[in-house]
Amino acid sequence: MYSILLSAGWPIWPLLLISIIGLAIVIERAWYLRQIHLFPKDSLATVFGLANAIFQQKTVSGSEISAVGQLSPVGSLFACILREKASGSSAESALEELQASAQSTWLKLERYLGVLATIATIAPLLGLFGTVVGMIEIFGSQGVGSPQQLAHGISIALYNTAFGLLIAIPALAAWRGLRAMANQRQHECEEFTRQLFKKLYPHSADTK
Repeated sequence: MYSILLSAGWPIWPLLLISIIGLAIVIERAWYLRQIHLFPKDSLATVFGLANAIFQQKTVSGSEISAVGQLSPVGSLFACILREKASGSSAESALEELQASAQSTWLKLERYLGVLATIATIAPLLGLFGTVVGMIEIFGSQGVGSPQQLAHGISIALYNTAFGLLIAIPALAAWRGLRAMANQRQHECEEFTRQLFKKLYPHSADTK
């Protein structure tokens, strides 16, 4: 492998760097977007149990509501509704706070996906850049008649083109898959939040 990297020349190093970054993002996002991570076992039961207590006008401490926000990365959404209802806020006021909280939550779900999409876009371009460098090695050197120089230039061109595609194709596939996973988790959050909102504000209009 090391000999291949040497044969590919210096243009391969930026490709190697973005491939490491891309792999790190894929692993981190795949772990973060797991359903069990966003909705830990019994967490929803805890949330709806507190909602029942608040709806029945039982005493619920602020620490209990704050603990809901720490249950998972999306717990702040549920804590926001519970806090608004416990403080006596109207449905309209609670909805405004919920929408603001939802925006930050969706950003958490989509974090780094833009970087992964960028990697999928620029990897072929970096490969093309390596190809151009290889062509320069062939035609721009005084040793153009040397078989060794010719072979070196061709290897730089082909290796960089291949590496660029080898990085871009999996990165694009991973981006699409993780994007779909993030959308699915967002829909699940919206559905659970809608159910919780309807439970606490039964006379308000349905929200998504």
